[in-house]
Amino acid sequence: MKTVETVTGPIPVDQLGKTLIHEHFIFGYPGYQGDVTLGPFKEEEVLEQAIGIARKIQSYGVQTVVDPTPNECGRDPLFLKKVSEATGLNIICATGYYYEGEGAPPYFKFRQGLGTAEQDIYEMFKVEITEGIAGTGIKPGIIKLASSRDQITEYEKMFFRAAAKVQQETGIVILTHTQEGTMGPEQAKMLIELGADPSKIIIGHMCGNTNTDYHKQVLDQGVRIGFDRFGIQMLVGAPFDHERVATLLSPIKDGYEDQILLAHDSVNIWLGRQPVMNEQVTKIMENWHPGHIFENILPALREQGVTETQIDKMLGTNAIALFAGEPAKVK
Repeated sequence: MKTVETVTGPIPVDQLGKTLIHEHFIFGYPGYQGDVTLGPFKEEEVLEQAIGIARKIQSYGVQTVVDPTPNECGRDPLFLKKVSEATGLNIICATGYYYEGEGAPPYFKFRQGLGTAEQDIYEMFKVEITEGIAGTGIKPGIIKLASSRDQITEYEKMFFRAAAKVQQETGIVILTHTQEGTMGPEQAKMLIELGADPSKIIIGHMCGNTNTDYHKQVLDQGVRIGFDRFGIQMLVGAPFDHERVATLLSPIKDGYEDQILLAHDSVNIWLGRQPVMNEQVTKIMENWHPGHIFENILPALREQGVTETQIDKMLGTNAIALFAGEPAKVK
């Protein structure tokens, strides 16, 4: 029986159930560690908040959340384990680094200059996947990769190469971040050419682009895609949700429903100080929470004729197929 690693241990993939493929319980941009005087991490208080969020997610029938927080952005597998143990929610964490512009590149750039970085990244991925993260015994269920707007930088390519190599050795799923609706086709092409298994790749944030040809260029390579930023509007070049819904209808109508997964990319708890948004942005972003799909997006999809079977695929069956490595039914 095929299994997937969660923060409480491996489970059969058919126990994933209804799944949100991309949400963050806690997240902090690199540098938050230097702002702890005014933004301290009060674990007991934050844990109570995270447990409440998990229970709210479960109230929609969700059984599994993939939390692809990169290593340098506050990934905390022990914290996620506490949330999971308190609620019974399956949580899958990641090994990986964020894209160059918003991640923490100095460490591996320094090692890149020494000529060891790519091997170092490979070893980091391999050890965390096979032995566990930082002595916790908790193993990631995905590798997180990310690229910049309009390019995959030389720094980022090191992670792609290492991930493809490790995936061939371990069979782990690769989940990516695309910036502002760019580089999805290029990410898929690069990973496949490097020997990665397309059935275990999901290219994320594809809903950042409203060009349906862009999606088909990715889908036709046999990988899966994430329409996984519902609720994020205007910021980071994101389209409005009504545009996302209209765009999503096209691949569904064209028969790609087996290759699409849904989520919000919500950040539920910020490390460091909570960001302060002006009144206009706050209003536009008011639905950026992990209940938005169930409260607002699914009704809109149903009104456009999307069936319950199609919805169940995008929120469950397709996740099971991804982690089982079942080939996508390419058009």
